[in-house]
Amino acid sequence: MKSKKYASVDVSHCVACGACEKTCPRGAIAVFRVGCLLCARTCPASAIFAKEREA
Repeated sequence: MKSKKYASVDVSHCVACGACEKTCPRGAIAVFRVGCLLCARTCPASAIFAKEREA
């Protein structure tokens, strides 16, 4: 099942701490078809956020 949301990164807030990379169970910062957004919840700089997919 495809997720309706995906992770997007605001590079101006990213501090390159690597928390998202360590947290992602799939070894990817952005999963395009199925995403759990765990990286967004883990990011201490709030640089990753959920966006709605366009139809």
